[in-house]
Amino acid sequence: MATYLGIETSCDETAAAVVVDGRKILSNCLFSQIDLHKKFGGVVPEVAAREHLEAINEIINSAISQAGISLKDLSGVACTAGPGLIGTLLVGFSAAKALSFAWDIPLIAVDHLIAHVCANYLETDLKPPFLALLVSGGHSQLMHFTGFVEAKIFGQTVDDAAGEAYDKVARLLGLGYPGGPIIDKLAQSGDRTRFPFPQARVEGFDFSFSGVKTAVLRCLEKLEKPWPIEDIAASFQAAVIDALVKKTLQAQKYTDAPKIVLAGGVAANSYLKEQMLSLASVPVVFPEAKLCTDNAAMVAAAAYFKQMGNKENKDSHLQVYSRSFREQS
Repeated sequence: MATYLGIETSCDETAAAVVVDGRKILSNCLFSQIDLHKKFGGVVPEVAAREHLEAINEIINSAISQAGISLKDLSGVACTAGPGLIGTLLVGFSAAKALSFAWDIPLIAVDHLIAHVCANYLETDLKPPFLALLVSGGHSQLMHFTGFVEAKIFGQTVDDAAGEAYDKVARLLGLGYPGGPIIDKLAQSGDRTRFPFPQARVEGFDFSFSGVKTAVLRCLEKLEKPWPIEDIAASFQAAVIDALVKKTLQAQKYTDAPKIVLAGGVAANSYLKEQMLSLASVPVVFPEAKLCTDNAAMVAAAAYFKQMGNKENKDSHLQVYSRSFREQS
């Protein structure tokens, strides 16, 4: 049995968790800064880093206490090494490094993107291979997992991430931050066909979402107030989700992956899950909502499977692999 303490500080969530064998969650503690950053309309890196400094010790102590373990039970301590905000990452990495030295246990640095996908291993029996669609505020990627933490990137955004586009459109509509959950809720009562916002034509399996954001802006400039916000939200969401689903299904067919896995904050989107479940020809897996957003349990899970891979002379890695449809045919 291997028990790992995970620490996550890549953006605006200070989190710590204890996970056994990459599957069983003993504790999963989190302090969110969302209310603090709402007044700025987004995350302010310097403010976020200072908040992490204030919260990190208490969160770690809470995670260990709630797990009901002692320090001698820990097999290692893991932290997010990137990508993320450099100042906030430094807080978590420094804390993990200090604990590793003080407790004489291994320190495992974890890729944030791999960790999001590993959230699907928690409290499940999911095993690779599978195709993963990672969609969050900072990332939109298609990854083919051939091992628990071994993956090739088949496609990624060439500009804005899907979650970033949600936040920017929500700001245009005066809806506040974060934009994803608000737009998803409003879209459920809107007409997604009223405004035919465009989808970018990008070769291969890559994505682009800056164009649809600009299309919403131009639409608002022509409309008189009050805006039909529900219809705009529904039409925007349809353009983004349809693009994500189409590319994912194309990549699944190309790789012949037996499963599709959703990960990241946008994986909690109701329309994305609805469309993927109804259109995919293979099983679709996604974490419960609280494990879609940044958390430390996914970091601890990723550390466990990374260590298991290292023992087999493997290491977690990401390889960029993106080809145009012309090259595929």
